[in-house]
Amino acid sequence: MENKSETNELWEALKKAVNESLLVKLILSKPRKKQNELRRLSLRPVSIKGALMLQFTEHYERREIVKNFSHEDAPAIVKNYFDNHFLEANLFTAKEHLHLLTNLKGNQKILRKPLKEEATTNLSHDKSKKRLIDPSGFHWHKLGLTDAKGVVLPSMQFKFKQIHQYIAILQPMLEPLLKHSSLHIADMGAGKGYLTFALYEYLKSAYKGQLLVTGVEQRDELVDLTTHIAKFAGFESLRFVKGEIGSYDASGTDVLIALHACDTATDDAIASGIRAGARLIVCAPCCHKQVRNAMLPPSTMPMLNYGILWERQAEILTDTLRALIMEKYGYKSHIQEFIDMGHTPKNLLLTGIKVTKEPDIDQIEQKIFALKAQFGVQKHYLEELLEKIE
Repeated sequence: MENKSETNELWEALKKAVNESLLVKLILSKPRKKQNELRRLSLRPVSIKGALMLQFTEHYERREIVKNFSHEDAPAIVKNYFDNHFLEANLFTAKEHLHLLTNLKGNQKILRKPLKEEATTNLSHDKSKKRLIDPSGFHWHKLGLTDAKGVVLPSMQFKFKQIHQYIAILQPMLEPLLKHSSLHIADMGAGKGYLTFALYEYLKSAYKGQLLVTGVEQRDELVDLTTHIAKFAGFESLRFVKGEIGSYDASGTDVLIALHACDTATDDAIASGIRAGARLIVCAPCCHKQVRNAMLPPSTMPMLNYGILWERQAEILTDTLRALIMEKYGYKSHIQEFIDMGHTPKNLLLTGIKVTKEPDIDQIEQKIFALKAQFGVQKHYLEELLEKIE
């Protein structure tokens, strides 16, 4: 049984904070069941048409649901949330912080910590979020992400979140380049241009030098559409051109990006960036047919004897070889998760940052040779593309 005196102390403190207009926020977290879709609940006071309400935000894996309740009803409702869903609560008032901890056996402990400085409450109904890109830009409406008022469409919420996450990942990589007097970025296989527009919008405010962002796309209708929208938005340093990744001349490019370029198109993009001496190469690999078709038959290794594992091993092998080859040509490679695996299994981001330190080519080549030999691969397509510049 849980110690009700501890939870009662918290709820009494919440009621008092609400009645005395001292509540800043309450956060319920640590779900009682791991499979619970509701991950967190946050509560804060808001003023709606002059009336004090308490705004509940249910935080799920990929969505948020907001509900407003009267200050009289809210304490009992939030207590019910805690009793059924959560093990931890953090109550912040203008004067103190109360932290309630509960374990699965029902043992509880409450910690009270006075604040050094009194906090202030924010009763604004529309809580502003710090964003790297602004959905109110009319280009987002033209691209189909928002309505005419700049509100992200319900069906595009995850897409907008993905775009924002992409910029957040790129931000620390781009930061060292912002000190240069000019910056040319090429987005290979730009498609409808969501990420190209987002990158341009971010850099337009963050970078003060001479900027040029180029989206490269082979489909005429998409080049025409994105060119029209960029012109309509007044984005003078954003252009879209028709071209294929394998034949595009990337000379003068500082940052080369290729997201979900299919199969060996990823290798074409990496090779193009290396030839151009790009300071930063960013790829989200898609499909891995070349190495998968070149590997030893699945029957030669137990772990390859199962279709899904064979495919995954081909993906791991392909991207590991890509990372090593980039290191051979003077890049510091890194592989990380790009977006949630639950949305798509093609969620890896392969990046290469140009470094001044000379690579140990012999050691890297030994690693590449050993990996290929282990799986019976004669040559990686990226190696063939780069042989001409050695």
